[in-house]
Amino acid sequence: MLDKQLKKTIQEAYSTFLDKRGLKARYGQKMMIAEVARTLAAIEQNYDGDREGGNHICVTEAGTGTGKTMAYLLAAVPIAQHKKKKVVVSTATVALQEQLILKDLPQLISDAGVNLTFGLAKGRGRYFCVSSAEKALEQQNELGQIALYEDEAVQKIGKDDVEEVKQLLSLYASGEWDGDRDALPDTVAENIWRLSTSDHLQCTNRRCSNFSICPFFKARQELDKWDLIVANHDLVLADLSLGGGAILSEPGDTIYIFDEGHHLSTKTTGHFSYSLRLKSSQRWLSKTTRSLNKLLNDASEHIVLRDYVEKLSNPFADMERSLEEWSLLIQQLLEDKLQYGDRYRFAQGMIPESLQLICHNFATAAERVVLKFEQIVDLLKEAMDGELADLPREMGEKWYPQMGILLSRMQAMYWLARSYSTPDGEGSIPKARWINRVDGAEGLDLECRSSPVSAAETLQEHLWEHCYAAVITSATLTALGRFDRLYADLGLPFDSPCSVHLSPFDFQNSAELIVPSMKTDPGNPDLHNQELSDYLEKLLPAEQACLVLFSSWRQMRYVLEQMPDNIVTNTLVQGDLAKHEILRQHRERIDNNEPSIIFGLASFAEGVDLPGDYLTHVVVTKLPFGVPDDPVDATYSEWIESQGRNPFEEWVIPMASMRLTQATGRLLRTEQDKGKITLLDRRFITRRYGKQLLAALPPYRRNFS
Repeated sequence: MLDKQLKKTIQEAYSTFLDKRGLKARYGQKMMIAEVARTLAAIEQNYDGDREGGNHICVTEAGTGTGKTMAYLLAAVPIAQHKKKKVVVSTATVALQEQLILKDLPQLISDAGVNLTFGLAKGRGRYFCVSSAEKALEQQNELGQIALYEDEAVQKIGKDDVEEVKQLLSLYASGEWDGDRDALPDTVAENIWRLSTSDHLQCTNRRCSNFSICPFFKARQELDKWDLIVANHDLVLADLSLGGGAILSEPGDTIYIFDEGHHLSTKTTGHFSYSLRLKSSQRWLSKTTRSLNKLLNDASEHIVLRDYVEKLSNPFADMERSLEEWSLLIQQLLEDKLQYGDRYRFAQGMIPESLQLICHNFATAAERVVLKFEQIVDLLKEAMDGELADLPREMGEKWYPQMGILLSRMQAMYWLARSYSTPDGEGSIPKARWINRVDGAEGLDLECRSSPVSAAETLQEHLWEHCYAAVITSATLTALGRFDRLYADLGLPFDSPCSVHLSPFDFQNSAELIVPSMKTDPGNPDLHNQELSDYLEKLLPAEQACLVLFSSWRQMRYVLEQMPDNIVTNTLVQGDLAKHEILRQHRERIDNNEPSIIFGLASFAEGVDLPGDYLTHVVVTKLPFGVPDDPVDATYSEWIESQGRNPFEEWVIPMASMRLTQATGRLLRTEQDKGKITLLDRRFITRRYGKQLLAALPPYRRNFS
């Protein structure tokens, strides 16, 4: 329960913030503060501060303009400080992270009077590794890292590469740079950066001779001091996959706030997806065998290490044999069966028994290799600690990072094989399993993939059961006005409180929703694409600041090719430039009173903030239904249907509703904004589900032909 003093603290901070900013209280913001505060304050805990019981998750949708960021900060920070907990604010986009760090959190301190320390947490891969850079220079004539696929391989270091790595070392040594990749004045090529960073399996931690000057661990020490940590969904999931508390604070001592929470499900399923390329894996095993022979030569004086390496020969042979059988069987299975060009999906995620058996044999051998690699890594750690007289520290330092890479790759192969060899439990939601035909370094390869279709079980196991509390928020969480879809996707307890706080915008007078008369239906894509090309050719010359959202690359490129030069000249196209650069150039053109049109896909349908004159017209070319051949969506739809339910009504329409709300939401970003939204899909009017989609949108002024 929220005690009087804590309630007073929150109310005074809110009043102070409004007074300092010259603002009036917003009803939705006040209600959201109260909702979040009630949930967090009501959590029961024992004498050690550990949470007892549930009712610790709060779900709140807050429309654009509600002020949700300041609402959850004003509610969560005082309660977290009172209960001696950390706050982790997790976002899906860099833009929101920057807004929090540069604007919202400083305002919380200066204008609301909240005493708070905070900072931005980043993964290890964003930081310079002095040891990796030094080793890259030492090993410039040999391949120092082993990649799973040839197109991932780290190339031999050329003369120019050497100079770039040396420059990074010099910048860091001089103190001109703190080792954060994002703080570099110039962009570093990916192949150079991969030589200059590490992951948790390559890092020797305190055993490293450069540990005291390590940029990552310096940042990690700062993180421990902060009251509030700004992170992203990927980093939170990476931390949870390592058991929690490895990168961020311990889950049991953390109040998580997932802003842009509608991304959490997709991020989670992506994070726990696995893949294996058959030909590339065969070549990798052969290369790894040669590397292990080098280790065997170096370990000639250490009986235990030699024994570990020698015992890898049998499981390696078993894996190579299984991979050969795997490749032959896949080729037989796929003969004349490839769907959608270069992909074959196993219906309902069910792998044929013959393939299950092969994958089981591979997984059994791979598990033995993983365990033996872990023993080797432990020995190398002991060598670096000086605990083994017959294994020099130098050898540990040389081989530990390489064995870390080998272990990481072998784990990925094992996880994929285990997914293919282990049937999903009866009644459980299946995993999506499919095969892609891909271009590798030596021709075509077959890539086996596996992905959860729901984040529910993963989040229940790794997050909801262990965290102290969580707040999930976004401008778009409901689908067709209900939270059912979100709760099912995220595995949330259905008794968790939820609320909707409407935007204060005057949608009726600020925006017009136009559905023009059209002769064609998107069901006939060729005719529809031609008609919308004709429509845009007439519309766009008169537009000053317009965003056109397409359903596919093919559609966007087709329409672009049909546009006359006077339109193409004013158009910025996704794929031609980075997203941030497109937005920068767009704003610059508008500032110079020049017309600017953006052609974009789904990534431009959310997270794009172009207020005022920067955007006055949003055009949606087609209702945003999911891609029909997406393996994850298709498998999930099959499972829903197998339960006697309707996947179109339960899954497809709700997801389209969320995407359409996000897309139309690009127009009005402040209460002063005005403009038009044009939807070039008559199904919105003619089909029964169109009424559902319309009812879920804000009450825009309608203009339907």
